[in-house]
Amino acid sequence: MLVKYIIENVIFLGVFTLLVRLYAVGGAINAVFFYPKDYQRLAVERGLTNEAHIKKRHTVFLSTFIPALLVLLMIIVGVVNKADSFNSAYFQSLLFLEIMNIFDAIVIDKIWVAFSGLWKIKGMEGIPYVQTWKQVLKKRLTLAVMWIPLSTVTAGLALLLNRIVY
Repeated sequence: MLVKYIIENVIFLGVFTLLVRLYAVGGAINAVFFYPKDYQRLAVERGLTNEAHIKKRHTVFLSTFIPALLVLLMIIVGVVNKADSFNSAYFQSLLFLEIMNIFDAIVIDKIWVAFSGLWKIKGMEGIPYVQTWKQVLKKRLTLAVMWIPLSTVTAGLALLLNRIVY
């Protein structure tokens, strides 16, 4: 069972990473909404983008990324794992979301963004864009707490999907 959960998490995190990468197609400037607000402001001041573009890309991200991950999580928990009780669906959902949170902090924020040229924006050289550990921990602790009640939603939807399929 543990190996199955590990494989499912690898798939879930793979999709998560692929989606993040897709938002940077055409250059990291298209994903500048991921960056700290001060960095975004400087990118606008330097004429590399504008606030409307940042807002539009962020809206597209939220309207596609979250539903895609939600549907994938519902399928894994409700259909693949056949969660048939709220507690089972809730704890599976919470586990996936908390692992994603940790993965996002370490692998995405602190390794990929910090060491990959993909996330460097021309015209912004010399301006720090990698979040500090303090920023990452603050954001991740906030999300860790938010996943506790939000996992009730994913659990309920996974159970609903389970009942529709089975």
